[in-house]
Amino acid sequence: MIKDIQQQILALKKEKDVCILAHCYQTHDILEVADYVGDSFGLAQRAAETSAKTVMMCGVRFMAETVKILCPEKRVLLPEADAGCPMAEQLDAEMLSQLKAKYPGYAVVAYINTTAELKTLCDVCVTSSSAAKIIKRLPEDKILFIPDRNLGTFIKNQCPEKEIVTVRGCCPTHAQFTKADVMKAKSAHPKALLLVHPECDPEVVSEADFIGSTTEIMDFARKSDNREFIIGTENSIVQHLGIECIDKLFYPLSKDFVCRNMQLTKLASVFHCLNGTGGEEIVMDEETRLAAKKCIDRMLELGNG
Repeated sequence: MIKDIQQQILALKKEKDVCILAHCYQTHDILEVADYVGDSFGLAQRAAETSAKTVMMCGVRFMAETVKILCPEKRVLLPEADAGCPMAEQLDAEMLSQLKAKYPGYAVVAYINTTAELKTLCDVCVTSSSAAKIIKRLPEDKILFIPDRNLGTFIKNQCPEKEIVTVRGCCPTHAQFTKADVMKAKSAHPKALLLVHPECDPEVVSEADFIGSTTEIMDFARKSDNREFIIGTENSIVQHLGIECIDKLFYPLSKDFVCRNMQLTKLASVFHCLNGTGGEEIVMDEETRLAAKKCIDRMLELGNG
């Protein structure tokens, strides 16, 4: 049955000239029908490169918004309208305006995991893998980092020459795990290396053998000579790596390491979105798009070289 649905999806996307993007946290049956798989910003860049007139983002809303920011001429679809990101939604424009008033003269750095509305008020955008490099290159010494306090703390440790203020936002999935979870997993799998995302709590990050973005975690596991790994990010990565690297063993940091928003998108969601019986088109006015794009352009400018 799954293969039948996948074949229908492949036929529909070809017929309707649709490029399917899938974030790494999507289930494997969705990855198998995607044109590109990766982290959110890398996928948005792929969308800008494709000749397809329509792009479907299998992920969450801020990711689809980023695609629209970079690809105004394309039709951008989100297969599950309710797939949001709690971290991206923890701040709104009014709250950020108040923070900017509280910290005048600070450069506002936004994690890519923010809404288009927030991006319009920021100076530069960053990904988890590019954040430290870009912040080091900013002329300002005072930084207001939004919205993830855990990623902000991780960056602080890499940029001691900067004064970095963080806010109370976080990824509720990554932030819920503790050092006790780490000790339990390491006790069960003493030969395994711990690979974690910097959105995790600092006490979890401090125990890691490797810290990086989702794609960096996957690349590390692929290339490592080690045979066993504890994965400190969304549990879909355990499945994907287990299939890709069948000679290695992968364990979740916790069975509860699940992003419920990411898991809202099912294979049937993709089918119905392609078929016109589900999903939502991302619509954005040009003033908002251009204002939000400025901080992304700044990221690309500072990140080059």
